[in-house]
Amino acid sequence: MMESPIIREVTIGNCRLIQGDCLAVMPLLGRFDALDGGLAILTDPPYGINYSGNGWKGWANYDAKWDKERPVDAITFLAGLSCNKIIWGGNYFSDLLPPSMRWLIWDKGQRNFSLADFEMAWTSQNKAARAFNYPRALALQDGKQHPTQKPVALMEWCLGFLPNAQTILDPFMGSGTTGVACVNLGRSFIGIEQDEDYFNIAVSRIQKAHQQADFFVEKPAPFTPTQDGFEL
Repeated sequence: MMESPIIREVTIGNCRLIQGDCLAVMPLLGRFDALDGGLAILTDPPYGINYSGNGWKGWANYDAKWDKERPVDAITFLAGLSCNKIIWGGNYFSDLLPPSMRWLIWDKGQRNFSLADFEMAWTSQNKAARAFNYPRALALQDGKQHPTQKPVALMEWCLGFLPNAQTILDPFMGSGTTGVACVNLGRSFIGIEQDEDYFNIAVSRIQKAHQQADFFVEKPAPFTPTQDGFEL
């Protein structure tokens, strides 16, 4: 009998959290062919920058072995799926992803900093590009537990571009920000993370978000980004 690629699984409300290698786990999750509903992907994979290996001071407290190389096989697998997809760091994977009309930009509101002024997400959508202005200082208020952690507000904004998706999959869950955003907006979520420490952090953050959400009689409506005179 073959050993299961799922090391550990935790269910919190409508969130299914799986510890394991996403490339081995994803084929077990079923079909990914619903362009207008069903399951969509929102993720922020490792970019393969190897910052900690290069001694960059901003990552001094992290042993980021997971960032030494790009996850080429996993990105190639995601690129071949027909569901709606938003992949942060898309500029690092432009040789693996097809051309896209819609790119999403997170403008950090700060210039000439050691990090990038903005970050880019590739999407599978043939619609207008959009930008989200959100200062790094506000992002830090979430409590940074991962060196590449995205703001919860950013991921909530991204969910507005996936209004028909019943379930959101993040195959590189990290510290669980996408899951927290899904809990906040009443979405079902599947998260996969290989690193045990980050998996435990994600479980804790999503559990806390779920407990806080229980205080509300109604779940907040998903935010849908719009611009007068234009479609999404």
